[in-house]
Amino acid sequence: MNNIEEITDGEVLERYHKLKDEAYAGGYFLNPDREFTLQLIRGILINEKRYGYGACPCRLASGKRTEDLDIICPCDYRDSDIEEYGACYCSLYVSKEVADGFKKPESIPDRRPVHPEVEKQGNKSGPTKSSKLTYPVWRCRVCGYLAARENPPGICPVCKASKDRFEKFM
Repeated sequence: MNNIEEITDGEVLERYHKLKDEAYAGGYFLNPDREFTLQLIRGILINEKRYGYGACPCRLASGKRTEDLDIICPCDYRDSDIEEYGACYCSLYVSKEVADGFKKPESIPDRRPVHPEVEKQGNKSGPTKSSKLTYPVWRCRVCGYLAARENPPGICPVCKASKDRFEKFM
């Protein structure tokens, strides 16, 4: 396992600037407390080195990507948390009001189910496949972006989530 000393300040700053640019381009905001935000980003980088993916630094990752898809940053719960509480669970992403200093984020309960696989197997109702569709429709689980094509995009053009973050929608 790699430890915190192996993550350089330069790596953290590079990721910070990348995330800040991506957040802004997608209509999101990073926490304005720069030192706090840099520590969160350091945690994501540590998880990337440890597990091979950037799991939320405020949650316990299993080390199995397929079990942790919902908590890979940006997590599946980010948008709901921001809308309801002004920040995502770890407070890396915040609402415009929080970013501008007009509001403080509230305490945020963890939306993640105890067993994510149980939730996935639960309700199978939803859109049904139309016989008129030429291609399947893929939905980004992070931002909701839809793509009608044979396979999901390699990277979501909206939130930059990876291909495995898409689910078949229709």
